[in-house]
Order: sequence, then C-alpha cells, then structure tokens
Amino acid sequence: MAESNSGTADSVRLARRWVVDYFNAQDDVAAREICHSSYTLYIGSTVFAGRDAQWLPAVRVQMERFPGLGMTVHQVTANETRAAVLFTQHGSDGGPGGRVACWSGIAIYERQGGQLAGCVAQEDYMTRQRQLRTGVADPIDAPAAAPWDFVPQAPDAQAEQVVLAWLQGDWPKSAGVRVDDEHLIGDPLGFEVTDTHLGQLWSAGPDVVFHARQTGIVTRGLAGVPAGAAGELHVNGMVRVVDGRVAAGRVIRDRAGLRAALLPRKP
Repeated sequence: MAESNSGTADSVRLARRWVVDYFNAQDDVAAREICHSSYTLYIGSTVFAGRDAQWLPAVRVQMERFPGLGMTVHQVTANETRAAVLFTQHGSDGGPGGRVACWSGIAIYERQGGQLAGCVAQEDYMTRQRQLRTGVADPIDAPAAAPWDFVPQAPDAQAEQVVLAWLQGDWPKSAGVRVDDEHLIGDPLGFEVTDTHLGQLWSAGPDVVFHARQTGIVTRGLAGVPAGAAGELHVNGMVRVVDGRVAAGRVIRDRAGLRAALLPRKP
C-alpha cells in the first residue's frame, strides 16, 4: 500500500540531485551542497573517505578520462534514510573519437538530515574493460520513464525474508534476474559461494535492495585466475519478489576487483 513518507521523498530528492545536478553536470560545487563533508564511497573493497579529501578527486579522475561521462537511470527505490539507483554510465575514453563504453551499476545512498552521508556502489568495470578492448559498445537499457516520481511504499518483511533465503541458497539461479553482463555475452562467472555476509537489506513494497560480500571459490570465467582460487566478491542487488519468490531484478558484482585480488603476483 502506498503511503505518504517525507523521509522517503527526501532520500529520492537527494539522489536525483546527485545524478542530475552533480554527476551529469559534472559540477563539484553541487556535490558539496548535496553531500556531507564526511561523505564516503564504498565500492568493492575500496573506500574513498571524505568528500573533498578522497571521493571528489577520485571521481574527477574518471570524468577527466571520460570527458562526456553521463548516467542513465533505469530504476529508483527508497526508504526513509536510503535510496537505491540502478543506472548505466557511458562515455568515450579520452573524449571525442575514443572508444565508447557503457557499464551498469547499483548505488545505495544513505541520507542523514538534508545531505547524503555516503554510498555503497558496485559498477561493472569488467564490462567496461571488455568494451574498451574490443571497441564495441554494449546497448544501453531503456531509461525509466519517470525515475524520480517514486511512490513511497511500506517495507515488506516477508519479501525481505525471501531475498535473504535466496542469497543464502541457490542465488543467482533465478531466470528473471540479470547478473552482470551475462545476458549480453552468455559467459557467466563460475563462483561457488561458501558464505554470504550481509551488509544491508531493505525493502519498499516488493522491491528489495541489498549489499553483500560473498566468499567462495572461482571455477571459471576470470582470465588469468586459476580455478580453485578463493576470494571475496562484493554484490549489490535490486530485485522484486512476486508470489513468494525472487522473480526479477538486477545484480552487479565486483568481478574486476575479485580478479585483481586473485591474479598471480609476478615475481
């Protein structure tokens, strides 16, 4: 059931400003208005602590590499203190004439008062590496028609329990859930999960958002990484529960970070 919720509205408003006023405009002044000075980004196993000390300079490096960098939003959901955004970033490496890449991500923003306090994000950098290597850009999913006109919904504890069990069971074996770029290349990462450490899990109606760290064994799909290597994989997801099961959604995993951590060290 939809309900009025000013906290949810504030979370969505701040996420919208982050995407529209800061990122797509590449405006650091707007970022300082939207984000608290202690704003921290957690992306994979990397932490950028402090808005001005680490986070803004790190994003600026990416914006300088992709001068026309932009973000298309596909889905938004929120609760009183958090907003989650499913997006695609896209741009030309080095600017006009460079190789173009499009890569998906899920960002989970945390609000404190009138500003954003931090974000837990996963971006599919392995997809970006593939496109820059081949020179062939992936298609971009359709944008949400009205992503910021989010209708607040009460949390659904039953839906959350379904997703919790899914994460600890046969995940990601659900036909309606797209994981990384497997729907484009048909070459899934083989990763046998041995344990799941949940960072956060929350819902707005049937839509459930989560961040988790999965430990496990690589069996295939990471170039240069031997089968049997053990590692940790950061995972963000936005999924929908229908009739007591995970029926649809998107999951982004930090495959590039896992590969970097497991590549054999050169002597």
